[in-house]
Amino acid sequence: MEQEEQRRLREAQHNEQPWYSWGPYLAERQWSTVREDYSGDGDAWKAFPHDQARSRTYRWGEDGLLGISDEHNRLCLALALWNEADPILKERLFGLTNAEGNHGEDVKEYYYYLDNTPTHSYMKALYKYPQRAFPYTDLVEQNRQRGPEQPEYELIDTGIFEENRYFDVSMEYAKAGPLDTLVRISATNRGPQAAPLHILPTLWFRNTWAWGNDERRPELNRVSSDRSEQQHSLIRANHHELGEYWLACQGAPDLLFTENESNAQRLWGAENRAAFVKDGIHETVVNRAQGRVNPEQVGTKMAAHYTLRLEPGETRSILLRISAYQCAQPFAGADELFTARRQEADDFYRTLNPGANEDQRQAQRQALAGLLWSKQYYHYDVETWLRGDAACPPPPQGRQRNAGWRHLNSEKIVLAPDSWESPWSTAWDVAFQTVALGQVDSTLAKQQLLQLLQEQSMHPNGQLPAGEWNLNDVNPPVQAWAAWRLYQQEQARTGQPDSDFLQRAFHQLLLNFTWWTNRKDSQGRDILSGGLLGLDNLSVLGRNLPDNRVLEQSDSTAWLGLYSLNMLAIASELTTLDSAYLDLTLKFFDHFMYSAEAINGLWDEADGFFYNQVALPNGQQISLKVRSLTGLLPLLATETFSQELLNSIPELQERLAWFQQQRPHLARLVTTWQDVPSEEHASEQRLLSLVSASQIRRLLQHLGNPQE
Repeated sequence: MEQEEQRRLREAQHNEQPWYSWGPYLAERQWSTVREDYSGDGDAWKAFPHDQARSRTYRWGEDGLLGISDEHNRLCLALALWNEADPILKERLFGLTNAEGNHGEDVKEYYYYLDNTPTHSYMKALYKYPQRAFPYTDLVEQNRQRGPEQPEYELIDTGIFEENRYFDVSMEYAKAGPLDTLVRISATNRGPQAAPLHILPTLWFRNTWAWGNDERRPELNRVSSDRSEQQHSLIRANHHELGEYWLACQGAPDLLFTENESNAQRLWGAENRAAFVKDGIHETVVNRAQGRVNPEQVGTKMAAHYTLRLEPGETRSILLRISAYQCAQPFAGADELFTARRQEADDFYRTLNPGANEDQRQAQRQALAGLLWSKQYYHYDVETWLRGDAACPPPPQGRQRNAGWRHLNSEKIVLAPDSWESPWSTAWDVAFQTVALGQVDSTLAKQQLLQLLQEQSMHPNGQLPAGEWNLNDVNPPVQAWAAWRLYQQEQARTGQPDSDFLQRAFHQLLLNFTWWTNRKDSQGRDILSGGLLGLDNLSVLGRNLPDNRVLEQSDSTAWLGLYSLNMLAIASELTTLDSAYLDLTLKFFDHFMYSAEAINGLWDEADGFFYNQVALPNGQQISLKVRSLTGLLPLLATETFSQELLNSIPELQERLAWFQQQRPHLARLVTTWQDVPSEEHASEQRLLSLVSASQIRRLLQHLGNPQE
């Protein structure tokens, strides 16, 4: 029998119901991102710091605390808090910039993704809010004083949580329908004394009207609501593209309306273009300023202001409902709906890994919750960003970051590698994340990978974009591995191979593979060099050397071997469906064999390890005898092939036989299948690997040696 979450997922995947329309698409950090940086020097951290975020309108997206939005970030709902001690409303997470942190940028908050389902029919997250003034200055100053060899100065180190003086504040979401979501905000006082807490759920429109492209302005306004058995306040949201939405707020909170417009007077000493500005709610609540919110109760940003005083151990909850439909009794049956959606989430995750125990299932479930919460709206049109907007001053001439990527125009939901430190899309993080996402939503996982490979992302020369700080950076090419694994996962689970997806991915990956071999194989010997990340950190030495010297890299060459092997596996599978792929199968087999020859040129027989080498112009090669992960990466390039598949492609076995006869020095470099097995072993798997069995044993001796 089909479970409820499985039904919703099927309806979303087949475009029968828009279950994906609302989700956790609101970024954790939009400030200090490249796309919001309009400075001349390209220092995004200084150009748009956290201190400006409450007052300055974003151009390309929005951020908030444990919030949600529609899939185009047009209408956003998030949490804001105040403890009567902080100097500002807590509307977003705080963290250190790259220059402030002794280990680089770092969020300095405690928050936890507790649950999420693929259609976001049920979501829950927790934020720990101190009851004392948040130590913004202390965190910055203490970390600035520490060197890279010292530990980070964390929020817990400030003493702000002593005596458990904090609130647990949870945001819980349950969908009554694809465009209808109930929200429960629960706050618990963990401290020893009664403490005040202001809860301000905030609804606002992303500013799309101030840039000279589309001046149509949406509107939020208070609506008189019938005082039925369950009292509530009602706000109408009207957007020219999104249509009408209604926010119902339990009880009778103060409704504070302003505009999502920059406070130019505070930021730049200029005249404000609107009478009410983005930080008007903050000024009203925290500074008790007069005239900062619209008494007509209309605007493009609003908050429902609840003032509570919680006794020790006390929990209070507030209900909201954001819906495309006006409900007479919006909170009738709310508790039952939350219970039902939680039970449906339990049922969905229980069948995901039936062989696991309860602890393992909970660990997997929370890990997947974190992955699903990392989905966010990402908008970055490089051409427009470089050129500037009609209603704004032209950007400085020196601002040329990513100028070679003017074709890149991204407006989509992406899996962010880290939704605070890396709130954007990066090529290899997406690949890894799609394989994990494929366990619960294979359709969306495949879509994420394909949109990375499409023409609006991939460079015309075949390069894939790295992070927005420098789209020209390169990450290890693992997209073919991800495509192949996604295909295998889905086939094993459903019995239905998605050959259309595999072909679409393969055709685009051909362009990227060609870019790698043309741009990074400077010597034409299948040894990659220059500018590649070994894992996610640069090596000790710079990758581009002076005086025509070339760093020949075991790590990047291993990645190319893995790429060849993945492409070989995909091409082999497609050849069984269409013989037109046979030539490409043989091509990638040859690539793999020559990669094996190249990587074995970096093998040190005496030490039993792969080392990078510096090739000098006179032909001399100097081995860099540093034992690091770069020398272990050749272990990754491994793939198995069924004998059934090999029997269906006799040309591939003939090609191997040719190598064994004509290039025996290459054939013996790789662990591979040797002879066609007897009929009783026809189903056996055959191994193809860059590293021979004897090399594997020697590498594992280093890997398992605690002295290494």
